[in-house]
Amino acid sequence: MTSNALKSVAPVAVTSVISIPSAKAVSNSELQARKNAATPRGVGVMCDFYADRALNAELWDVEGRRYIDFAAGIAVLNTGHRHPKLLEAISTQMERFTHTAYQIVPYASYVELAERINAITPGEHAKKTALFSTGAEAVENAIKIARASTGRAAVIAFSGAFHGRTMMGMALTGKVAPYKLGFGPFPGEVYHAPFPTALHGVSTDDALAAVNGLFKSDVDPKRVAAIIIEPVQGEGGFYAAPVDFMRGLRKICDEHGILLIADEVQTGFARTGKLFAMEHYDVLPDLMTMAKSLAGGMPLAAVCGRAEVMDAPAPGGLGGTYAGNPLAVASALAVLDVIAEENLVTRGARLGSALKDFLIGLGAKTPAIGEVRGLGAMVAVEFVQPGTDKPDAEFAKRVQSNALKNGLLLLTCGSYGNVIRFLFPLTIPDTVMDEALVILEKAILDAHIAKA
Repeated sequence: MTSNALKSVAPVAVTSVISIPSAKAVSNSELQARKNAATPRGVGVMCDFYADRALNAELWDVEGRRYIDFAAGIAVLNTGHRHPKLLEAISTQMERFTHTAYQIVPYASYVELAERINAITPGEHAKKTALFSTGAEAVENAIKIARASTGRAAVIAFSGAFHGRTMMGMALTGKVAPYKLGFGPFPGEVYHAPFPTALHGVSTDDALAAVNGLFKSDVDPKRVAAIIIEPVQGEGGFYAAPVDFMRGLRKICDEHGILLIADEVQTGFARTGKLFAMEHYDVLPDLMTMAKSLAGGMPLAAVCGRAEVMDAPAPGGLGGTYAGNPLAVASALAVLDVIAEENLVTRGARLGSALKDFLIGLGAKTPAIGEVRGLGAMVAVEFVQPGTDKPDAEFAKRVQSNALKNGLLLLTCGSYGNVIRFLFPLTIPDTVMDEALVILEKAILDAHIAKA
């Protein structure tokens, strides 16, 4: 059923690795009780089982159950769990040193990674890159850099956006529950405009008019430092910004001296069929944030931007104790090698195209599928009440639950929680992908039968 759709995708070899013995025998229920007693409920956890080991697109819990991982640590594992080249790079670095704090004693690998990011990001202009630890930290620093460069304070973001759980990250995020509940007040001078989503009746013209409307009703454009946008919204539902919308934002920014920040934390590193999602557009951002799959599971983030903009903060204004950790940097350099050597940009595009065709085919079997969309392997299916565009979050949750019972990890997203997003490692073997799609089809059709 699925193999024909995927046969054109060259398989990725899984290199043998030394097996690791299971952790000390313990049950999921015992760990769940300990977790509930020891950790706060604010750290929401999807699964009630506990990881023991993983390889490529598969993981096993402490009781030995196997799962196919279509979550990938929330888009962190484009190169899969425990890729041998990443393990080797990290191990080699551990033999040399694990930490100096780059601001105290620098090291060559940080410089090398910055050079490579400058070279592979869109645009031929002079760029500079600073390294950090998390996506939220990258976003915070991008705002700092934009404010230092422009001498302005205000920032415009979009409905449905997700930019992190720090205070500025929450202020920029365009979704209240669960991210903002009980945490305000948030930093000021942050404004939101609607993100264009044709399925829900928001056109490019509507969204651009709303941005310009802010200049009439809320903030002088001469006070706006930056507009920040995810080229494809992550938590917001995998909606891709239309090309004419991105062009319109670039025009607005150029007209008013505003910087355009592309948040590529979730879209970066071959996920969208390009190395970066901004390569799908014919405009360039002034700053880009990245993290997640940059280091294949190690905590690392980056801000890359125009050299003159990046140089605006004074010495000491950027950094962090763990920013650019040498183990994470070593892993990131290996990630870039793996993406190139295994041609993961092309492979991701082909896997994503096959998945979309598969989901569109399922649409003939259930009217709950309102839309299938995605760039490259950043694919989503949105569930709606049949015959309408009204979100059906219950159906999405039922699909997720059905899949999990049969060993497939799926993530929901969207402002209404009615979207399933697919974030499988781009290194997933064809046989495992085929197996996952069999489980996915059953999960969707069983949800349809239960609803009927």
